[in-house]
Amino acid sequence: MNNNFVINIGRQLGSGGKEIGEKLANRLGISFYDKELINLASKESGLCEEFFEKADEKPSQTIIGGFFGNRFSLFTDNTMPYANYLSNDTLFKIQSDVIRKLAAEKSCLFVGRCADYILRDNPRTVNIFVSSSLEDRIRRVSANNQISKSEAEDLINRTDKKRSEYYNYYSYKTWGMAATYHLCIDSSILGIDETVLFIEEFARKKLGLKY
Repeated sequence: MNNNFVINIGRQLGSGGKEIGEKLANRLGISFYDKELINLASKESGLCEEFFEKADEKPSQTIIGGFFGNRFSLFTDNTMPYANYLSNDTLFKIQSDVIRKLAAEKSCLFVGRCADYILRDNPRTVNIFVSSSLEDRIRRVSANNQISKSEAEDLINRTDKKRSEYYNYYSYKTWGMAATYHLCIDSSILGIDETVLFIEEFARKKLGLKY
């Protein structure tokens, strides 16, 4: 019997979702994936990483035209035969296949990228959404990016809009809405480390994992 399980974390920018995911994956002894998926999708498809970076968590649009004239190669050395027309939908499918493959091979924790929707038919998943107070988010984004508080707030608004449009487009659900996830949690209430422990307890109970 396959006892692999998956934890998927959606997050507001500045909520500490990535840090929470890394610490939780470490505590559970499972693989952690965030930006690493871009590299894996690139290797799997033979397309250069810039394609996936440009399309990362953005809804569908044609992107091939914007790459002509750029200085990097469109393809890696292990080029797959693609039509000369690519959209974010194509890249989303490639990345989705990578996520499904990883989930079939081992227990994983994925941050963002509609992993909860992609793995919706997997019964051994826990879907989490991490939010935080705007004050905490601004403080964290400002410190991490060494920008002013006003710049941090603008970045938060733009990033959250991008993430919600991406998630809503591909999942047909609503990003950040409680009904979409198994658990929604505000990291500013307990702090990062205690939030990790809270989610771990929840995940272990849902999945029947022993300590």
